[in-house]
Amino acid sequence: MAIYRSMSGGRRALPLDRALRYEAAMPFTLPALSSPLAMPFDTVIDVRSPDEFAEDHLPGAISLPVLDNEERAVVGTIYKQESPFKARKLGAALLARNAARHLEGPLAAMEGGWQPLVYCWRGGQRSNAFATILAQVGWRTEVLAGGYQSYRRAVVARLYEEDLPHRFVLIDGDTGTAKTEILHKVAARGGQCLDLEGLANHRGSVLGPRPGGQPSQKMLESRLVAALAALDPARPVLVEAESSKVGDLLVPPAVWKAMRAAPRVRVQASVEDRARYLARAYADICADPEALKDILSLLVRLQGRERVDTWKGMVEAGDFETLAHDLITRHYDSRYAKSRSAAGEPAVRMEIELDAAGLERAADRVLDAVLRLRG
Repeated sequence: MAIYRSMSGGRRALPLDRALRYEAAMPFTLPALSSPLAMPFDTVIDVRSPDEFAEDHLPGAISLPVLDNEERAVVGTIYKQESPFKARKLGAALLARNAARHLEGPLAAMEGGWQPLVYCWRGGQRSNAFATILAQVGWRTEVLAGGYQSYRRAVVARLYEEDLPHRFVLIDGDTGTAKTEILHKVAARGGQCLDLEGLANHRGSVLGPRPGGQPSQKMLESRLVAALAALDPARPVLVEAESSKVGDLLVPPAVWKAMRAAPRVRVQASVEDRARYLARAYADICADPEALKDILSLLVRLQGRERVDTWKGMVEAGDFETLAHDLITRHYDSRYAKSRSAAGEPAVRMEIELDAAGLERAADRVLDAVLRLRG
């Protein structure tokens, strides 16, 4: 028997099965992704395996796996090769143990009014089983209808099947013209910006890798959808001109289409100024000479071993400004000249200086150009 308090204040005994059915998890339908994803829950819980979560997840979700990577693989193998019933029985036992660990650990401090949303791959057994346990505790628990798959379908529709309503303006320029820094300064002035390199965690060139590596393609697309939802389509958006890839990741078709149709603001500076700027901006890479030499080795196919060995000698000598000058004149400018020519004449050209004061002036001028072109 179970005891519960009646509305009159007294205590009544209920059969245990009725007490356990007192609460039930409810389905929740994902809202449109055209606006920031605001959901009426205190916590969004992803109960998929850690590997599934790492590849991609709903924005703001926390990972509380009911099966870890190895457990999921074992259960799946038994399901396919032996018996679905045997797999479900083992899965239930593992889920119960993992759920107990979550209740005694990350969820131990949650009060009675806490409201979670739970999801798994497709809104099936993993999420419903865990949500049922949370609901029986007394928490108002809901399950995402269709699970992660419903979210992923919405992301794909947004980036692969629909046209963006946003009006892009591209900031273009040769390597070392501080495009990313100007983009951030325009954002600090209240301009709308989409930072593709930041979302992809890559500087977009051979010297582009950043600590932590790049996200998965799916994670990039989730970040893009969230970033686009936060932008006002009625106002112009400044985007750095990129190729169709940022590092190893593809720019999704809807974004690439909007970029190709956008007017360009081209910033220009002297080679000497650009070399000085690159040596400053890439100080984190220069701080690890061996890693920098490994990156330069990737250019042997394009530049030949002799030239790359010369560049490595500059790294060993700490002559990073000369290295930057040589990379600009012998690699970057010649490599990118053809693609810039194919892009056509920019709507605006501006000569800029790359010292601190010059970058502030450049940001003011770029923002003014954006508003004139798309305002």
